[in-house]
Amino acid sequence: MPTQLQSRVQRPSQEAKRADALIIADVTRTYDARAQKGPRAAKVQALAGLCLHASAGELLAVVGPSGCGKSTLLELICGLQQPDAGSISCPPAVLMPQRDLLLPWLSALDNAALALRIAGRSREESRGLAGELFAELGLAGFEQARPHELSGGMRQRVAFLRTLLSGKPVLCLDEPFGALDAITRSEMQQWLIRTLAREPRTVVLVTHDVEEAILLGDRVAVLSPRPGRVVAELEVELGRPRARTDPDVIHLRERALSALGLGGGG
Repeated sequence: MPTQLQSRVQRPSQEAKRADALIIADVTRTYDARAQKGPRAAKVQALAGLCLHASAGELLAVVGPSGCGKSTLLELICGLQQPDAGSISCPPAVLMPQRDLLLPWLSALDNAALALRIAGRSREESRGLAGELFAELGLAGFEQARPHELSGGMRQRVAFLRTLLSGKPVLCLDEPFGALDAITRSEMQQWLIRTLAREPRTVVLVTHDVEEAILLGDRVAVLSPRPGRVVAELEVELGRPRARTDPDVIHLRERALSALGLGGGG
């Protein structure tokens, strides 16, 4: 039988499911440095000739040094920016940014239901659909709490539920656990895997943490320093859950670190 999550979350259309791959081909993106304006403003090339793909239901983890264009990549996938060159073929995608961006004047329930309200559902229907999922996501009893009353992990769960309720077949997660402490981060990583097992989506996860990429990803793409381009792709053919001390995890982590030029072997 389907779980509440499977039966109540807005499902991607059959057409979206058949569009079974994200394809990024030779994408370049350059923009003006924000600190300067006018005709002499410095140009920053964030991405250059970047090629990536993700199969339907795959969790693609993207790692790279700070400033290599990882966040720009997610905005391009979601249509918030347009590439200067190259092409992106992708089903509808939604972005979960680094900060949870919960509205402080709304309850946790109304924040989670926001995607449904924007899609045109009534307040009552939206709150009903979101509310049925709170217990399954470990949020029962906190429906009426304001964001400042929630822990960091709870805030991220509300933000993720809002993202999931959008019904988009591709989820772009921009360092969703970067601001959490180590214990909460580990708990949230396992929670994410369990949630995606119940409600499969194609996921592009950006992280600065190589170990997190190995623990969560089906495949890991390693980007170069700016301008970002793919310098390595690692297949993670390991079952879940994965342990940090697993020799295969350690080996893949060392390979990713080596591709980043941070030492390691493999």
